[in-house]
This record gives sequence, structure tokens and C-alpha cells, in this order.
Amino acid sequence: MAEHLYLQNTMTGRKQRFDPRHGDKEVKLFTCGPSIYNWPHIGNYRTFLFEDILQRYLQYQGYTVNRLINFTDMEDKAIFRANELGISLGELTGSVANRFLEDCRQLNIGLPETIARSTTCVDQAVFLIQRLLENSTAYFHKSDVFFDPLKFKGFGRLYGLDMSRWPARKMRFRKDTYPGQRWNLGDFILWKAWRKSDGDIFWQTPLGKGRPAWNVQDPAMITEHLGYELDICCGGIDNIYRHHDYNIAVVEGVSGKTLAPFWLHAGHVRIQGAKMSKSRGNIVYVTDLHNQGYHPRHIRFFLINGRYRDNLNMTRDQLDLARGRVETFREMAARLTAQTKFAAASDPEARTLVRDLQTGFEKSMNDDLNVKDAFDSLYTTLSGLAEKAAAGHLAQKDAQTAHSRLRAIDRVLHLL
Repeated sequence: MAEHLYLQNTMTGRKQRFDPRHGDKEVKLFTCGPSIYNWPHIGNYRTFLFEDILQRYLQYQGYTVNRLINFTDMEDKAIFRANELGISLGELTGSVANRFLEDCRQLNIGLPETIARSTTCVDQAVFLIQRLLENSTAYFHKSDVFFDPLKFKGFGRLYGLDMSRWPARKMRFRKDTYPGQRWNLGDFILWKAWRKSDGDIFWQTPLGKGRPAWNVQDPAMITEHLGYELDICCGGIDNIYRHHDYNIAVVEGVSGKTLAPFWLHAGHVRIQGAKMSKSRGNIVYVTDLHNQGYHPRHIRFFLINGRYRDNLNMTRDQLDLARGRVETFREMAARLTAQTKFAAASDPEARTLVRDLQTGFEKSMNDDLNVKDAFDSLYTTLSGLAEKAAAGHLAQKDAQTAHSRLRAIDRVLHLL
């Protein structure tokens, strides 16, 4: 059995043993939260659930997890959407945030007591930009501020960007985000001077009248709440295009220290083999699955039951299979808990099964959070224990130990 947790590190492309960078039992964990201008879809929740499993399993292993998840509540798309609907930015982002919190409650996604917001970390964003201006990594162009990636050694290393492709001609990219999985080979914006289309979304700062760009908002929230040295950063696979390398460049451009040694990324959810998109009309939300008769625990199980970094294909058949499997698992656990007749002596095979509940679960979870193999092991072992109990071959002490181990494991999976 692997005694230590090994994680597939996007930064190195290898599965590596995880140890906190400072050798203690505290883990500093950043998990990219939603941009709250539109409802998160089922693919977003697949990422949030993988991050939930990671936090819970680290706690299961005895670590104290200091976790940050954030709300991006100020960006081009949010301002455009609010103007389109004729409501304030706060009204728009407030309603989406409430929806997110309710979905997380139903899906048993644990969240920190405080969720950082872009709009509450503007001073820190300004501070970071000022430091980058001082060391000439950033510069003013007209009234905006841009980051020059050529001034940052190792830019694009998370993605593995070929810097030999960098154009000789200076190019600047002013939008917060750009569509698709593409690299903008040029300077990215940090501070956006006020434009009329921004309306009342601006701050008066030493940098001028304007707002922090999306590219500096995560770094501001990270450094304000967790500092400059983290253990793990997580997000969806799309974040390795630009976003997470931008985070690294901004934070490390100020501190000169490694932001995080471990980077983890979750794969996409595909709908009947196709990528989710507005043009296809196949975006699925949590409420859609509720309305189709799936309980939140069925949705949770379906989304966690696999390798988090692999793409997951959602079909009605696969959802039904997940529902049946988790309900059978719950029924077996309930029968074991309700047992009233016990064997007089402990059965060696039963003792082995009780031990296997924990060892089988941990062996798979230590292999890069392999929830599918961990659950399959639990399912098989619990089935064996149920048979022993039905045959009267399970001693009370073994049953109590099995209950205790199942409770501990379920604090990670949250299925019972």
C-alpha cells in the first residue's frame, strides 16, 4: 500500500509524493472559484468537487488545510452582462453567488467561512502592480498598465510555452479574457483605466481611475489571504492556457519565490461525447439534473467517480448507473449498521474485510485521488461484510470497527 499521497503535478508532468513545502501539517491550498456573472455549469462543479475531495482527503490524513476559494465579481464579461440586463453589477454577482452557495450546500461541497472577492482586494492588486512597476516587469501604456512576459524568467513554464515563438513586434492584449484555448503572445493587462462603458465600476487609486484586470485579481486575493508561498494550486484544465501562468508571473514577479510546487487540473465534462457550449445548446446545470430526478448525492458521486484529470462523459445511462451504484452502497452500509445479531467470536475473513475498508480506500486515494478505484474497493469489501453479517459471522467488535472506518471515509466522500 502506498503510505503517502502522490499527486499528478501539471508543473512537472509527473506523479510526485506530496509533502507540505515547509514540512509541517498545514497545507495552503488555492482553488479557483467561479466568475459570478453567469451560473456555474456541471463542468465547473466537477472541478469544485475534485477540489473538495482533495481538501477532505488531506484533512483525513491529518493535515490542517488553509484553503482559499474566490469569487471573480469584477471583469469585462460581468460588467457587460449587468449592462445588458439593466441591473447593477452587485445585483448580478450577488444572485449568482447565492446560486453557487446553494448548489454547493446541496452537493456537500465544503467551503471556507470567508470567500474572497475581487472587489474586496483592490488595494492589494494596486500594491502588486506598483511593485511590478518598480522592478520594470510592468509598465504604463497610456493610462493602462501591462505586464511584459519577456521581463519574467520562466514565463509560461506551467503550460510549457515555447518562448521562441514570441513575436518580435510588441503586442498588447487589453481584454480580461479571450475565447478558446489559445495563447496571446504579447503583454497582458494588469490595470484598466476607466472607460465610459465601465460606468460606476472604478476605484480612485495611485494608479489612476480604473480597476484591476482579471489577470491580477487572483494574485491579489491569493497574496492577501494566503501569502506568497502556497503548497497546491488547483483549477480546471482550461486554466493552464494563460490564466495560471499569469498568476505565477504576477506573484513570483513580486516575491521572487515559487508560488506553489504543486498544480492540479481537472478535466472537462462532455455531454454525450460533445463539448458543452452555448452554440450546441447542451450546457447542463445542477438544477437540470435535479429536475430529471437525480438526488444531489447522485450528481456528486457521478462527478467524483473517476480520475479527476480525465475528461468525463455524461449520458443518461451513466447517470442512472451512478445512481444505482451509490444507492446499493448506501443500502449495504445501512444493513451493516442495523445489524443486531453478532457472532460470538471474530471471523478471520471478516477481520480482513474490516481492515480492507481502510487500506483499500487509502491505497487508491493515495494514487492521485483515484476515487473510482477507492469506491470500487469499498463497494466490494462492504458487500463481503454484508454477506458475513447476513450469515451471522460478524462479531460486534468487528462491526463497530467497520462502522467507525466507514464514517471516517465518508467524511471524504459524503455519500452515506
